[in-house]
Amino acid sequence: MMTSREVVDALLRGNKADRVALHDSPWADTIAAWVQQGYPTRMEYKQVGESRWCPEDGRWVEVEQEGEYIEPVPAWEHFGYDMVGAGGWFDVMPLRDYEELVAETDAWEIKRNGAGAALKYWKHKSGTPEHIDFRMTSREVWERDYRSHLLTLDPERVDLENDRKAMQKGRKAQKWVHLGHMFIWELMRQSLGDVTMYESVLLDPGWIHDFNRVYTDLYKMHFAYMFEQNGLPDGMWLYEDMGYKNGLFASPRVLGEVVFPYYQEIVSFFHCYDLPVVLHTCGSTAEAIPLIIEAGFDAINPMERKALNNDPFVFAEKYGDKLAFVGGLDARVFETNDKDTIRREVIAYIEGMKARGARLVFASDHSISPNTRYESYLYAVQVYREHMLY
Repeated sequence: MMTSREVVDALLRGNKADRVALHDSPWADTIAAWVQQGYPTRMEYKQVGESRWCPEDGRWVEVEQEGEYIEPVPAWEHFGYDMVGAGGWFDVMPLRDYEELVAETDAWEIKRNGAGAALKYWKHKSGTPEHIDFRMTSREVWERDYRSHLLTLDPERVDLENDRKAMQKGRKAQKWVHLGHMFIWELMRQSLGDVTMYESVLLDPGWIHDFNRVYTDLYKMHFAYMFEQNGLPDGMWLYEDMGYKNGLFASPRVLGEVVFPYYQEIVSFFHCYDLPVVLHTCGSTAEAIPLIIEAGFDAINPMERKALNNDPFVFAEKYGDKLAFVGGLDARVFETNDKDTIRREVIAYIEGMKARGARLVFASDHSISPNTRYESYLYAVQVYREHMLY
């Protein structure tokens, strides 16, 4: 039997694997709920400045007093996932290490980031942040206040030690270890905001190209530095949500002009290190798949089933010779918490993708929410193992 590392590597490179791989991403508050339902925990000694787990809501907070703290066993260890994230999330904000607390209640907080954007986050449950206001509203502001901070290598942006430890741990377990980050599309949304971004894509595309040029160079500099200091991972993930339920956020023509040339460049950069690249993009992305393939991505995730035209069976039939597929099982199947439904749908999906010759990493089409009970997901993994062999 192939190791996790060998299986995923084969799937992403178009080679023969002996089984479907396994991966997923339960939300933090899902793990907190599961702990109450029997999910395993352990005690870990923590020093001041490290992070500890909060049993109440699953958040990780800074340790103020050293000692032993309870924390859940990592999901990749407990469920036997084949892919393991090992960091790579360096500080990409123009003003490094900057965070301003604008307002807070018991339920949420508004924080301003180093690009001048104020975002509202839930404190005790998972979710994407709400956009509040933005300061980077013109090319003039970008050039005056932010651009110059992004032009040179800054080792202080990178947490080499934590990444190194995570990579070593994953490697010891023979997992496929990856680094990851969001990229230019998500960065524009968290820097300019949606209104300024969409207006500027049409009215000042030169600024958008300059933003993307500066950031693509920044990423290449800092990932080259990480690789030089810590060695290579097994692959990369880029997290770029380009769609919503009913379509792409911009037309394929616009995306092809102002975004995908930089995707192609960063993928080529990683390929120069012989690293496969997975693109995570939520929403309806069917219209973008030809662009995704042209840019050189090796796999796509998560193929959200609630979104328009996202049919993994169709994707496998049309693009299976060019892409591997990570995800695609409707997460609402798990949320039924009905074993008969879970068994039927998991088998139908895995066997349907195998019948179409798909190179598959079995996972949900989104993160796993607290609506899924621990025993239900355990059962889904059991059914996967019964049908994982090619």
